[in-house]
Amino acid sequence: MPRLPVRCGDLLRAGQPLPGPGPAGGDTGRRQVRVQAVSGPAKDERGRAGRPAGGASEGSRLSVPTARDRSGTSTLPRLLAALHDRLPEDRVLAWESVLHKAAGPDDPLLGRFIAAQSAVGLSEQLRGIADAWRTETPDLTGAGLALTLATLRAAPRSQPAQPVVSGPLSAAIPARLTSGVVQEVIQSAETSLLIASFAAYGAGDVVASIAEAATRGVHVDLLLEESTQASAAFAALPAGVAVWHRKASEGVLHAKLVAADRHTAFLGSANLTDRALTDNIELGVVLRDPAVVGPLVDHFRWLIAPESGVMRLA
Repeated sequence: MPRLPVRCGDLLRAGQPLPGPGPAGGDTGRRQVRVQAVSGPAKDERGRAGRPAGGASEGSRLSVPTARDRSGTSTLPRLLAALHDRLPEDRVLAWESVLHKAAGPDDPLLGRFIAAQSAVGLSEQLRGIADAWRTETPDLTGAGLALTLATLRAAPRSQPAQPVVSGPLSAAIPARLTSGVVQEVIQSAETSLLIASFAAYGAGDVVASIAEAATRGVHVDLLLEESTQASAAFAALPAGVAVWHRKASEGVLHAKLVAADRHTAFLGSANLTDRALTDNIELGVVLRDPAVVGPLVDHFRWLIAPESGVMRLA
């Protein structure tokens, strides 16, 4: 009978059963994993989980997970999706590796990994996943949860905005520090980097990341406020980095933006200064949706275009 190709991510989104391993020899039994869909906003609460089932009779199913929260939905898929949305891919891979080795939610290896996390609120978030695992599907192996994260990584989707802060941190929101996020966005650029800041001072790690990007061929445009002498912080950058100032007007350049290509952008209240990146109370977001980042980059490209008459080369 002919088979039509079906993407795994489509089955997960629809809450349809996933086919397990094919039959061996003359065994005609088929094994499937049914993934419980989660209701709620598609971007923030996607209940997607699954694992290969073993030792099941024909037509059997394994629900992942079966417990429900007060809204009537399973909590474990939502918690896993939230963790995936928070962490960069290398951190998700590290978590997958630990889960593959964990026999269950109370495995000491898992406990040590959770306790070693230094990011604010991350240990609490991981403990919440372990608690939901223990309560909802205690018989599910760590490999099953690792498969869920791997499926989330493979499924293309727009990512929600992530909060970014400087200054005192709390566990109220899964925020990330401004200094690290700015460098991460800069390092993700492959062809172009657009940076705007009202003030700049120090920020040696950020300057070094910009220099490294320029050295590997990334085109860099810096839009800086002239009255604050912000360009002095970037004097050591390689030739070819373009510095732009606003032409004479009654206003100033007060925007703060770091945009990599057309896929990722950080914007917020923090200038590129040592205190703003670490000590001041600052707030921003990281955008990873090209549909949002692209037009934002286009706007700033228009600002530096000669025909706009807004900016000039320093």
